[in-house]
Amino acid sequence: MNLVDRFLEYVKFDTQSDELTNMTPSTPGQMVFARYLRDRLEEMGLADITLDDNGYLMATLPSNITDREVPTVGFIAHLDTSPDMSGRNVNPRIVRDYDGTPVTLNAEMGIVLSPEEFPELLHYKGQDLIVTDGTTLLGADDKAGIAEIVSAVEYLMQHPEIKHGPIRIAFNPDEEIGLGAHKFDVERFGADWAYTMDGGEIGELEFENFNAASARVTFRGRNVHPGYAKHKMINSQRIANQFIIMLPRWETPEHTEGYEGFYHLISVQGTVEETVLTYIIRDHDRDRFERRKKELEHLVRKINNEFPGCCSIEIKDQYYNMREKVEPLMHIIDTAEEAMRRAGVTPKVQPIRGGTDGAQLSFKGLPCPNIFAGGLNFHGRYEFVPIPSMQKAMEVIVEIARIVGESK
Repeated sequence: MNLVDRFLEYVKFDTQSDELTNMTPSTPGQMVFARYLRDRLEEMGLADITLDDNGYLMATLPSNITDREVPTVGFIAHLDTSPDMSGRNVNPRIVRDYDGTPVTLNAEMGIVLSPEEFPELLHYKGQDLIVTDGTTLLGADDKAGIAEIVSAVEYLMQHPEIKHGPIRIAFNPDEEIGLGAHKFDVERFGADWAYTMDGGEIGELEFENFNAASARVTFRGRNVHPGYAKHKMINSQRIANQFIIMLPRWETPEHTEGYEGFYHLISVQGTVEETVLTYIIRDHDRDRFERRKKELEHLVRKINNEFPGCCSIEIKDQYYNMREKVEPLMHIIDTAEEAMRRAGVTPKVQPIRGGTDGAQLSFKGLPCPNIFAGGLNFHGRYEFVPIPSMQKAMEVIVEIARIVGESK
């Protein structure tokens, strides 16, 4: 099975994660997919294949170097797709030799992937693209990464003239809900360092990510008959709205880029009696990140000064910037850059405006930068992946294995 066929097969599995189930994996479809992959890896003849009860699948391509010790390098991708849009009954198609015009994804529903709205499409003119039918996401995040890793390992097995050390691969659940690394057994994985194949467009190489936290702000009101509510009613929704507008207007995702952090309101649920706001807090700089959390707590105190006891907040850190763990080992970034150049790819070293499992794994003792998997417009109906980008990602994995194998 070639890389494209492998990817098209993988996206058929419905593996959306769900943060409300409190299980690992959070949805049964992820385990179904993991078992399928385990069986394929067994057919390929990989060693040390394990699949635990939490849906963490690991395997080894043994070293073919016998005269010296070579570091063990890992490659990781996640099984789940985003809960932001349906991943059930994904129906991809290939747009051959893309000509730069709008792509009709679903004529009946009037859904069009247009370069006017997504100008990055024009970067891939003349290439074959895999797109959705407009009713689901595609799942290149991160089934492209899985397909690339499996295909690269297969290629190395078919080309024993490429000398490489031990290669460890892992596919984990629940990255999209921030839990992918929580039960990842770093010691059992046994790699000296690893790469997540979970980035976006071709060339991306990332070892800086947001520091991240979530905040749940609860407002409690008092409901009485609106005709007799004067000086009695406390409408929690109105107080929540007051809180929302107290935060800096321009420090939101739609107004920030690069290293700029933000507060992002992701959910509002409310009645007169109770309203709950859910935020995510992001910043690359650790000090600014801590100040952002303190600002939310300060605003809660201000609300409570006006409406005593009305407001409470719960803040939970999610992950931290991996840079502090990767920077002392910059040779692993140098290796990835050199691998890209050998594969004919221009490296684009940039911060992640998000997070990967690699961020948490880096703090668990496994330095783990992020490499492009090739997809764009993740988490929605306009997601697409250029086939040449997937091919290049696979080649980068092969070249990393070759470079590490050359190390003395």
